[in-house]
Amino acid sequence: MTLPTPPAMPAVVGKSSGDRVLMHVLYGLHTLAWFSGGTMAVVALIINYIRRGDETDAMYQAHHRYMISTFWWTVLWLLLSAPLWLLFFLPGWLAYLAVLIWYLYRCLKGWLRFKDSRLPADFPPSQPTSPI
Repeated sequence: MTLPTPPAMPAVVGKSSGDRVLMHVLYGLHTLAWFSGGTMAVVALIINYIRRGDETDAMYQAHHRYMISTFWWTVLWLLLSAPLWLLFFLPGWLAYLAVLIWYLYRCLKGWLRFKDSRLPADFPPSQPTSPI
């Protein structure tokens, strides 16, 4: 005697391994941006904006937003600390070093949280998730 088969469940659209690899590449580009004078961060930023618009997964949206905001906060801190270069050489270097450490901290923190499939800290999803 065979048991009846249950009705087919609708397929859940999941993330492909390519999507996950792309996020790791974007975090890598942001993290290594200082070695390219920021060029890699700008390339990653453009991809973040493009992919964020098409993203349906709340965790991926949050990580795109996290990288975008990290980039723009870094630009703001660099601009605000730029006048220190006019005073003396050392204060300018110290300010840029502090911004570099903060940027690296944010990139690595977000990257590690993404690796563990967690939302970036203090970055809730932009859309409420349905309780299905």
